[in-house]
Amino acid sequence: MEFNQFGLTPIVIFNFAIGALFTVAYLYQAFYTIRVILQGTVRLPEAKANHRYAFVIAAHNEEAVIGNLVRSIFSQRYPRELMDVFVVCDACTDDTHRVAEEAGAIVWDRNDLARRGKSWALDYAFNRILDDYGDTYEAFVVFDADNLVSPDYISVMNQAFDAGYLVCTGYRNSKNFDSSWVSAAYALWFMREAKFLNNARMMSGTSCAISGSGWLVSQRIVRGMHGWGFHSLTEDIQFSTFCSANNVQIGYAPAEFYDEQPVTFKASWTQRLRWTKGFYEVFFSYVRDLVKGISRGQFASYDMLVTVAPGNILTLLSVSINLTYLVIGSLSHGFIATQAELNMCVGSIVMTLASMYLSFFVLGLLTTISERAHIHAKKRWRVITNLFTFPIFELTYIPINVVALFKKVEWIPTKHDIAVDVRDVVGDNV
Repeated sequence: MEFNQFGLTPIVIFNFAIGALFTVAYLYQAFYTIRVILQGTVRLPEAKANHRYAFVIAAHNEEAVIGNLVRSIFSQRYPRELMDVFVVCDACTDDTHRVAEEAGAIVWDRNDLARRGKSWALDYAFNRILDDYGDTYEAFVVFDADNLVSPDYISVMNQAFDAGYLVCTGYRNSKNFDSSWVSAAYALWFMREAKFLNNARMMSGTSCAISGSGWLVSQRIVRGMHGWGFHSLTEDIQFSTFCSANNVQIGYAPAEFYDEQPVTFKASWTQRLRWTKGFYEVFFSYVRDLVKGISRGQFASYDMLVTVAPGNILTLLSVSINLTYLVIGSLSHGFIATQAELNMCVGSIVMTLASMYLSFFVLGLLTTISERAHIHAKKRWRVITNLFTFPIFELTYIPINVVALFKKVEWIPTKHDIAVDVRDVVGDNV
């Protein structure tokens, strides 16, 4: 019996296999979504003690925004004597040092031009704090200079830390949702990541992932590692993968902070190209460790493997093979492929892209409805149009994944100039 009697030609079998692989690999995230819809936001136990924290900020020419961040940290509803802010001016040539110091931070200058960047600045700060202050601080809280902190951020994060989590991540929101369609797409993705991924992971008893900034790490972890040894293009996902592979559970706290998102597509392309290249680095460096974790029954290792795996490359491969088959089959005038098979190729390409667009649209819609109270946009129309442009933004990751395979990518500082405070973002309800 021939397979093509049932329409099962090689290209059909290939398309079915790719679709089945994607479905099986990501099906667990559908269960995450259902769980969040049914249960809402994780509830943390009340903290039995207020712990002492060192806020660490790596800054490169951030005079426009650093002051607002430091002031938002000190304005939190948490005992002031239990918080100190350390700013590392990393090869700054502007007035970042003075502005941060006037806002109340302890400021250090670092001018190692050979090892510039956030990860090296964190390594410097962690080691110096441990050397100069000993065990004064129980944990480090890491922020980027463009961030703002909600008044109850550290109170909520303290609940997770007090519950025993040695690494915790927070709720990443945006301070410029409606600056452009690009910034709106970023904001929606990070809210989705917090609510429907990390929040769901916490509910499910598996490990979360830190993302960018707004995360906490125990002093014991840093001291045990003898500093900060994560220096890939995406040190956050590298550390998250390290934790998953070594069975260190990262907790989630709905502790809200605000991030500045790129406004132009060009700036977004540059940033996401670095992220994608960093994901490749992490994937190839840790894939064996994650597979070993999976073999030991650690679901967090599987979750992280799916997160860092280059899934868009598989999508591109599927589209490319179908296009190739379509072109060659058309030129063969029926010798290689019948017209019905060629129509199947066209349908497969259209269905692949359409299903991806629809999937991202649904994710965006669910997140917008669920997190509408957290979306701070004066241009309310942007919230609606973002539902339709968000999937386009996500689909642009496909060419980015291809370019990142071949292009050498280096860390480039992102300029931040949206100088607002928390009240400017959320209004007087703080």
